[in-house]
Amino acid sequence: MTINALVLNCTLKKSSEPSNTDALIDEVIKFFDETEVETEVITAADFKIGYGITSEAVDQEDEWPDIFKKVEEADILILGSPIWLGEQSSITTKVIERLYGGSSLTNEKGQYIYYNKVGGVVVTGNEDGAKHVSRSVLYSLSHMGFTIPPNVDTYWVGEAGPGPSFIEAKGYENDFTRQHAKIMAYNLIHFARMLKAHPIPAAGNIVKV
Repeated sequence: MTINALVLNCTLKKSSEPSNTDALIDEVIKFFDETEVETEVITAADFKIGYGITSEAVDQEDEWPDIFKKVEEADILILGSPIWLGEQSSITTKVIERLYGGSSLTNEKGQYIYYNKVGGVVVTGNEDGAKHVSRSVLYSLSHMGFTIPPNVDTYWVGEAGPGPSFIEAKGYENDFTRQHAKIMAYNLIHFARMLKAHPIPAAGNIVKV
């Protein structure tokens, strides 16, 4: 059974720059690779994503529709976000708004389009806010129709105040973060396989459009 994972890295940096969020995402992907999950990482800052609550292009330069097609094809969706002032990045918020714009669409059974997809979140920072950001992102995904397995938030935060971030501080050696990266990966894979083999029944959740 082929499982496809899509990771939307919502760092403020482009993919050509070192990203602490990307580095922690890599720790999760290592476990995906071991279980032959096909994974694609998209750095949102590399694309022109317009503002709006819609899955369609908001202007001629808007590249979100191409990303949205990949979301539709994915069994697993992970959002990666840095923490700024205790909150998720502005790009994370923009991506969630665009995802929400497609949440009223339906699948072939008439259910919301994100049914039978699972979601998770990766968060990095050098201050507090990891659980707050994780809670915000996971609720948003759940509200849109994604299934949220247990313990699918992986994060790393250093000491409060200015200081080294994930890469410089060798956060990948942190036992807690490494353990949760593994738990997250395996729970996402398990639920994705389960939902692919046994989709959520249509009875009781057909959307009237």
